[in-house]
Amino acid sequence: MTDPKPPTAIGAADVPARAKRSNYPEPYFGRMAKRTKRQLGDLFGLRRFGVNLTTLAPGGESALMHTHSRQDELVYVLEGHPTLVTESGETRLAPGMCAGFPAGGVAHHLVNRTDREVVYLEIGDRAEGDVVRYPQDDLRAVLGEDGSLRFTHADGTPY
Repeated sequence: MTDPKPPTAIGAADVPARAKRSNYPEPYFGRMAKRTKRQLGDLFGLRRFGVNLTTLAPGGESALMHTHSRQDELVYVLEGHPTLVTESGETRLAPGMCAGFPAGGVAHHLVNRTDREVVYLEIGDRAEGDVVRYPQDDLRAVLGEDGSLRFTHADGTPY
C-alpha cells in the first residue's frame, strides 16, 4: 500500500491538532497544556522547513525560552496580543506583526497574558544537528537525523 498523496490545499484551522501537546519531558511538559499546534508543514510533506498554526489559550506559552544553534525561526501573529519575551526584554505583539530569530540568536518565547486566544504561525527550518538551549531551565535538546528531538539535562545527562 502506498502512502496517501498529501493535499494540495486545505483550511489551516481544519488540520487536526497535534495529539501530543509537547515533546518536553516533565516537569516541562505540563507547561504546554495551554498550547495547541496544527502541523501544516508535515501535512504537506515538507521536509526542509516546518510551519505550525499555533494557538495559545490565556496563560499559555509557546515554548520554554530557547535558542537554536542552527535553526532560523519566524513567528507571524494572526490573532491576539502575545508578549514576546527575550533575554533582553519584552515586546507586546499584535496581529500583522512578526518576529524573527536567526540561529545562534537571542533566547525567546511567546506568552499569552491576555484573556483571549492568541493565534500565530511559527516557521522554522529543519537543520540537522540543531542544538536547542534553554537558558532558564535544566534542559537541552538535539535534533536527530530522524527529525526527533532528544532531551537531556543541561549537563548532557539523559532524562
